[in-house]
Amino acid sequence: MPEFLRSKEALDALEYYGPEPDRWKSPGEPELNAAQSPDHFLDMEYGDLVGEYPRRRYDFVRALAFAQKSHPDLPLSPEKVGLQPYQTVEVWERLKSAMRDYRKLKAEHKDTKPVENEIVFLAGWLGHYVADGSQPLHTTIQYNGWTGPNPNGYTTEHKIHALFESTNVSANIKAADVAPLIPAKPVVLGDVFTDYMNYLRHSNSLVEKTYQLEKAGGFAGAGTPGGKKFTEERLAAGATELRDMIYSAWVKSADPLPAYHPEG
Repeated sequence: MPEFLRSKEALDALEYYGPEPDRWKSPGEPELNAAQSPDHFLDMEYGDLVGEYPRRRYDFVRALAFAQKSHPDLPLSPEKVGLQPYQTVEVWERLKSAMRDYRKLKAEHKDTKPVENEIVFLAGWLGHYVADGSQPLHTTIQYNGWTGPNPNGYTTEHKIHALFESTNVSANIKAADVAPLIPAKPVVLGDVFTDYMNYLRHSNSLVEKTYQLEKAGGFAGAGTPGGKKFTEERLAAGATELRDMIYSAWVKSADPLPAYHPEG
């Protein structure tokens, strides 16, 4: 990785930019809030109704509209289902593009400071969505209290989401607890869209476990050993995925661009 991206200045900026998309949820900017809120989640119970997920955002929007015809009773609009993987991969591609520009400027011995700033911002912005994807409740209709049939008596109060990802983490988890769980060597991802969908699918497989741990007091107060272990694993999964996506963007930014073939 370029040295500038490993500097204290860059790491401090990454930490600041990570929460930026949540700051865009302010009621002071209602249009921005409405437009970008679906970027934070994907309700896979609904999204899966389209079959194999298309690779592009607007193809997914059209697929949801088609699925709506067969499921008129379900909320299958994009703002209800979520667009999380599309936003994430689009920001990743922005990062890769900026890294390609950095390589070119560096080779030409030109000023790279503006594009360095852009890369740090994009990496931090990307981090928000990858972190959201590690949180099981960002992948489900059960995002903040169980809805529908509830034979296991999971909480229906609208508190579990913030309790797990905010209150519990702040009270019980330290960076030093998570670091040993992150593999030492980064991985160059193959197809980033496919990898990221698999990442979300794994998070989604842990939805019920999240509710089971909450029911057992795993995230309340000092939590439980099981709740702490689960939280550390989720944080490590997010950190690993982000590290590998940033590293992959850097490596793949060296690839030559495909030949341009204008339409018509």
